[in-house]
Amino acid sequence: MKREPKKLEEAGNVLLQEVNEPGDEHSAPKRSLWNVIAIPVLAIVTGLIIGAILIAATSTTVYAAFGESFGQGLSTALNEISTAYQALFTGSIGDPGRIISALGSGDERAIRSAFNPFLESLVQATPYIFAGLAVALGFRSGLFNIGVEGQLFIGAACATFVGYAITGLPTIIHMPLAFLAGALGGALWGFIPGLLKATTGGHEVINTIMMNWIAFRLTEWLLSGPMNRPGAAGMPISPLIEESAQIPQFFQTPIRFHLGFFIALGVAWLVWWLLFKTKWGLNLRTVGANPRAAKYAGLNVAKSYMLGMAISGALAGMAGGVQILAVNRSMALGLSSGYGFDSIALALIGNNHPLGVVLASILFGTLRNGATRMMVVSRIPIDIVDVLQAIILMFVAAPAIIRGIYRLRKPKHEEETVFVSGWGGGQS
Repeated sequence: MKREPKKLEEAGNVLLQEVNEPGDEHSAPKRSLWNVIAIPVLAIVTGLIIGAILIAATSTTVYAAFGESFGQGLSTALNEISTAYQALFTGSIGDPGRIISALGSGDERAIRSAFNPFLESLVQATPYIFAGLAVALGFRSGLFNIGVEGQLFIGAACATFVGYAITGLPTIIHMPLAFLAGALGGALWGFIPGLLKATTGGHEVINTIMMNWIAFRLTEWLLSGPMNRPGAAGMPISPLIEESAQIPQFFQTPIRFHLGFFIALGVAWLVWWLLFKTKWGLNLRTVGANPRAAKYAGLNVAKSYMLGMAISGALAGMAGGVQILAVNRSMALGLSSGYGFDSIALALIGNNHPLGVVLASILFGTLRNGATRMMVVSRIPIDIVDVLQAIILMFVAAPAIIRGIYRLRKPKHEEETVFVSGWGGGQS
């Protein structure tokens, strides 16, 4: 037993060396691009195939056609699947024929209208990027932040208050101030579970779930009381934010594409830089990989937990802030349609890497935007898109299934995804 601290100290030093290893072409073979994207791409393809089966299986038209003949049923099923996926594509990306025609006409209004489905998908993806980054950074720090939804609500409430309560400021000051208020609100809401974990060992999953409910009820009270819009007749909605606090949209209504998307890309780059190019990021990743070894290597694990949860909460607060300042312009109870909970799937699909999170967010934003048109055109329930997302997530989280289906060989030097150290938080 006396030798255990020495062994852990040695393990900690080795861990620090491995996490900080720059790596070159002689230390380990680099993974090919296909090895990096194979599982997510094949998971998406497999999800679409299973989704096609579900579309056919839930269509009464297909059942009626099979009652006539097998050939008629098969033809009807293929037609239903084709119609549904065509509507999903045109609703989220746009109609290629319409885009070409608009570009050929040179009509600026027609061009904007033709590209609007794709631009709206980016609008839907923007809060996903912030929320996904929040969960991914938490995972990298060894923390399971399941409180992104609550942090998003608090961030939105803070951004809303600063957006309408402060007047007379120029846009160059008011807009960043309101956005920063959202980030600080989310950071505070994330810091509390981090502090509890660092000082009492309370698990962040339980604490963040509880903080979610506190956030929901608190914002409900605020919107019905102190932050209620005058003349709202008791409806829980805030006043409109000042024009100087609004994140600008690039085009006229109904196109809602805004500057917030590029802010999200910039923040994703900053998260990558923090995690992989700074000492703070190295410390966070080291604690996330093995908190006990990191402790014996001289790192302040408690400080890393608090910092990791605060930054994660700030990113979640940005998701709420950007939605208020760029899209909604005021806050109501129906602010989020599950962005915080979907962000867990985004982090997993993106392998907890900022670039992966951005790509996964655009995928989810595209599916969410196209789902409405798919429902209208083909009468397919919008819940089918949720099923598609769940199937894709399942296959990404269980890559062995994809490798078994497509007979892929596991790479010899496959990078392991960093997850939390266990239900006890690694504080044994």
